[in-house]
Amino acid sequence: MTSRTTQTVVRFSSPFRLPGFDKAQPAGEYRIDYDEELIEGVSRLAWMRVGAFIHLPAIAAQSSTQQMMPIQPSDLETALEKDHQQL
Repeated sequence: MTSRTTQTVVRFSSPFRLPGFDKAQPAGEYRIDYDEELIEGVSRLAWMRVGAFIHLPAIAAQSSTQQMMPIQPSDLETALEKDHQQL
């Protein structure tokens, strides 16, 4: 099966929390990696997300260490919707 990783940046205007995180993360821009697999047997190219990772800390944060944490794409979408509703 063919797979790929795509990357995007999301922006939170307020501190946010995702399931499995010990504490809230500060507002800012975060890099997200999506692992995707090619769906076989369809007449055109289609990709299915099979995993997602958030890079910590935020892009603008000054830190000597960085980490990638696995997240559920649906949890990320819920957190982004909540953040945008607060504006």
